[in-house]
Amino acid sequence: MPRLIRMYIVNVMIGFLLSAAFVGILLALDIAGLRGLIFGSAAGWIAVLMLWVFNGIVFAGVQFSIRIMLMASKDGSGGGKRQPASRATRLAPVVVPVKR
Repeated sequence: MPRLIRMYIVNVMIGFLLSAAFVGILLALDIAGLRGLIFGSAAGWIAVLMLWVFNGIVFAGVQFSIRIMLMASKDGSGGGKRQPASRATRLAPVVVPVKR
């Protein structure tokens, strides 16, 4: 398996573990009466599942994004060749005739 795919899978699993911890903390601290709402309903497990999955998607994306951004070169060699723009890409004023 390619390294990038393996890194993605690992970071998605970390994101979903963080999501499980986050949902557990939400329920343990009863933020905004959420625990009472969920445990007071027969379909409360669906709410817990939705909280876990949707937060997992967000946390996995953030986790993977942070990991990708940390892969950047530290030696300062990135950012292109620092060549000046060619003559074709420089801006030039254009005269536009206006009729009254």
